[in-house]
Amino acid sequence: MFPFLFVVLLSLSWRTNASALPVQEFLHCLCLRSQNSSIAKLVYAQNNSSYSSVLKSAAQNFRFTTPSTPTPLAIVTPLHASHIQAAVYCCRKHGLQVRTRSGGHDFEGLSYTSAYKVPFVVIDLVNLRSVRVNVEKATAWVESGATVGDLYDEIARKSKTLGFPAGICPTLGVGGHLSGGGYGLLFRKYGLGADNVIDARLIDVKGRILDKKSMGEDLFWAIRGGGGGTFGIVLAWKLKLVAVPANVTVFTVRKTLEQNATKLSIAHKFPKEMYPSIAIARVNSSEDEEKMTIQASFTSVFLGSIEELIPLMEEKFPELGLVKEDCLEMSWAESNLYSFLYVLRSPSETLLNRNQKSSISKTFFKAKSDFVKQPIPESAFEGLWSKFYEDEAKSASMLFVGFGGKMDEILETEYPYPHRAGNLYTILYTVDWEEKENINSEKFMSWMRRVYNYMTPYVSKSPREAYINYRDLDIGTNKINNSKRSYAKARVWVQLVVFIIGTLAFPAGNGHTVGLGGHLSGGGFGVLFRKYGLAANNVIDARFIDVKGRVLDRKSMGEDLFWAIRGGGGVSKTLEQNATKLVHQWQSIAHKFPKEIHSSIAISRVNSSEEKGKMTIQASYGICGLWRENERDS
Repeated sequence: MFPFLFVVLLSLSWRTNASALPVQEFLHCLCLRSQNSSIAKLVYAQNNSSYSSVLKSAAQNFRFTTPSTPTPLAIVTPLHASHIQAAVYCCRKHGLQVRTRSGGHDFEGLSYTSAYKVPFVVIDLVNLRSVRVNVEKATAWVESGATVGDLYDEIARKSKTLGFPAGICPTLGVGGHLSGGGYGLLFRKYGLGADNVIDARLIDVKGRILDKKSMGEDLFWAIRGGGGGTFGIVLAWKLKLVAVPANVTVFTVRKTLEQNATKLSIAHKFPKEMYPSIAIARVNSSEDEEKMTIQASFTSVFLGSIEELIPLMEEKFPELGLVKEDCLEMSWAESNLYSFLYVLRSPSETLLNRNQKSSISKTFFKAKSDFVKQPIPESAFEGLWSKFYEDEAKSASMLFVGFGGKMDEILETEYPYPHRAGNLYTILYTVDWEEKENINSEKFMSWMRRVYNYMTPYVSKSPREAYINYRDLDIGTNKINNSKRSYAKARVWVQLVVFIIGTLAFPAGNGHTVGLGGHLSGGGFGVLFRKYGLAANNVIDARFIDVKGRVLDRKSMGEDLFWAIRGGGGVSKTLEQNATKLVHQWQSIAHKFPKEIHSSIAISRVNSSEEKGKMTIQASYGICGLWRENERDS
């Protein structure tokens, strides 16, 4: 009787009015599901006096702490995996979306708010933050609610010669950071943080707790760089720690336009023991205090001594003019704080401070990212500088981080994070402003978009790449119309339409990069085919371009053709099937396709299917199209 009475009283204590019904049902469900009264102390509904402070405690972008920002019905701060299991179950039961917050560093606030008004609950992992380091095995288990600073501090306490290749910002939540890849001071030597995850414990949508073995290789592949909050809630990660010197060397050399900053470029050809970066910002001129100029801060961390670094820089980058007096030696853990705060000899406790302010934490800001594959011409930088003299750019910056090293050695398909060989460096654009200026936030956002548009010719193309951990909703969001999600409205940026022969990388089979079009055309089997059949068996509609250029769906193509494309193979013709005639016809029509369509034919020699031991010529026809939403009429 007493447990029942407790639940009734608890439900009544949360009751406010009829509009609170969804949260009442959710909270009631939690109490029943958890079978433990302690969960009541871990849940903050909107009428709880601590609700606002808990919600804002890990909010890093203050743009999403205003009264107009959608807020969760409740915040759950679990102490045990069972609390998360109960929350996931109850959210599913009552139709509530789940937001999982690790460190709150989602640039668009999506770990604790929503881009549109839907009922949701935040599962805040702040209490799940333990770090266990095994020095002998050079491994660590870290819970997702820990910060990168928590991890680095515990490693440094246990060993002076072990480290981990994650980010430099100590307030980053481990869970979200590793889910999106995670790069930092050691990534050119050892790869990303996600590349060094060797096991994990995850709660899936059914509430099951899975490790690497029980989740299977495909899911384990996906959680290491595929994006946070996508495939489940990762409780903890097992990390492979890496070797670092007892002391590393750091330096920062600042150059202004008057000191030829424009002519100095970052090189990705440095040895992998070096982390090279340049931060660009507007400053007061040292030659004329009333004049503004652009300053480039060249910062690096080198896994070696000053004596090793100086001759290396004289060989690789003599233009910088680095001298011994510019350099300092410190521990690897200290070098992260130096790179983040640009201060010397910060106490180790600074790593544990979750309230540190920067251009991307505990402030109002907008950020974007790019990847650069060809050197940007000097003239392009000169055109960029004028934008930094605009009023909105008083607190703007651009951070260039050199790639290469280990990143060139890992295939883009080995993990979900694809930005590997071929990238010279990445760019992080940021602009921040004060609370009193937030009423005019759109002018800062507009400045950021103008800079981003200006950089278009000089960065990656087809597609223009972005780092998933630097989330940017300008690229595309799903729109809600009458409470229904609209797939069509999600194509704000640009949509890739995959036809019968596709080029989309998708984990449909046992391999991680199967061509989806060809895979489905041929049937397609993977790890689930014995339970659910072939991939093609689960296709329920398609859009198909026929030889006359008509766009057909299942209804208009007819059941016979719809049957044939699901497992009948891609479009290939041999000489015996009039391939010569079709190639000739293709020549006369290929250039007449709309400019959004890419059409191709691949010619190769193959074994004849009609006569064993005989060779023939095969022509394989492929087509792929790109449309912007407002240009598409079908």
